[in-house]
Amino acid sequence: MSSGPAGHVARSTDRPHGETSGGQPVRTPSRALLRTSDGVPIDALYEPGAAVRDTSGTSSAHPVFVVAHGFTGAVDRPHMRRIARAFARYGAVVTFSFRGHGTSGGHSTVGDREVLDLAAAVAWARGRGHARVVTVGFSMGGSVVLRHAALHPGQTDAVVSVSSPARWYYRGTAPMRRLHWLVTRPEGRIVGRYGFRTRIHHRDWNPVPLSPVEAVPRIAPTPLLIVHGDADGYFPLDHPRMLAAAAGDQGELWLEPGMGHAEHAAGEELLARIGEWAVARAG
Repeated sequence: MSSGPAGHVARSTDRPHGETSGGQPVRTPSRALLRTSDGVPIDALYEPGAAVRDTSGTSSAHPVFVVAHGFTGAVDRPHMRRIARAFARYGAVVTFSFRGHGTSGGHSTVGDREVLDLAAAVAWARGRGHARVVTVGFSMGGSVVLRHAALHPGQTDAVVSVSSPARWYYRGTAPMRRLHWLVTRPEGRIVGRYGFRTRIHHRDWNPVPLSPVEAVPRIAPTPLLIVHGDADGYFPLDHPRMLAAAAGDQGELWLEPGMGHAEHAAGEELLARIGEWAVARAG
């Protein structure tokens, strides 16, 4: 895997975690270039949100939401900033750009090694003194939060997967056929780089990573919420139903009437319900 373009130097605008004001931890907005376990620099942003009002001690009474975007997204995209503002009413928020996206290094592996990116963001969030971490992922990010929770038990206190596929290599809809062309063909990867500002790795998966539906049973006892729109143009309803069946009694399924796909289709009312669910379940 590529560790990023030459000269990509790690940076951080964090205030030291040990700073206090009146005996309480100081949390301020900060941006950092995290480093994954395989050496990829990941652009990440921390916003204290509701946690800035906490006076309970060394860890916030509010959760911190770590938000994983979909394919071709990035931390500074307007839809990601809107989602961060919505969740900031319920806790602190960490947003970041997956490898190959935005100013993060490396190349996208379309959900495989992105688990390492999320792990770095979760560790950074936890390191800022938050006792509870909620991961929320959309589309590709939805599959990543499922696999992360299965492969790294105990790192998260609740998981929300929105518009995730259940299985790999799905080509049953026109948008997914276009996406496979973008990822698998050299000319598609050129379009990805210059048209969508997403650098896509040229190698096939080897080995094929754990699929979302295989990951879900391993998440228990961590609370799990699966959200999907009944107008999703990428993944039809058999995908969320497969995930919910694999979760059994440990998971909840919300099928949203009229909702399309992922971040762009998630309205303010839905984001508020997700925030309320996370605060209630992550305790």
